[in-house]
Amino acid sequence: MAPRKRGAALRLCATVFFLDMAFCKGFVEDLDESFKDNRKDDIWLVDFYAPWCGHCKKLEPIWNEVGLEMKSIGSPVKVGKMDATSYSSIASEFGVRGYPTIKLALIRPLPSQQMFEHVQKRHRVFFVYVGGESPLKEKYIDAASELIVYTYFFSASEDVVPEYVTLKEMPAVLVFKDETYFVYDGKFQSFRSHKTF
Repeated sequence: MAPRKRGAALRLCATVFFLDMAFCKGFVEDLDESFKDNRKDDIWLVDFYAPWCGHCKKLEPIWNEVGLEMKSIGSPVKVGKMDATSYSSIASEFGVRGYPTIKLALIRPLPSQQMFEHVQKRHRVFFVYVGGESPLKEKYIDAASELIVYTYFFSASEDVVPEYVTLKEMPAVLVFKDETYFVYDGKFQSFRSHKTF
């Protein structure tokens, strides 16, 4: 091949490659501080990375393909990436201890009583974790990751939970179903039932 044609072919290949990369990147959102609020309405699959991390750099093209694939199959899961060194408080909240770390943000916070009431009207069955960091929260996250395709998982502070809910101890896991709520009592098979009216 003549040097001139070879150069043109290389430029064409490079252009196609970079367009392909740009196209794939369009399905992975660069997340920032606003993720705290944005994650309330969606389920997110997030890559927490460090800009200097070699493993993170190797993961990037694969992560872009994940974003493209999730979009092409019509998945409700949004794909994002976050610089964990710039947003360390959010990374810490997700338990990031190394790079890259991929987390499924499937427990949506309920920041207000109005949002709690909205969720009650919208979903017949849903779970709520009430409290801070604890071994129970870790079990809740594990259960949510296995059952997210079947139901909805939220977290809330005690002041957001409706007044008719009685919590004898904290932290607590509640399940709301129709006009009833149940309090998890420490045994995976057992919930105490309470009417909401």
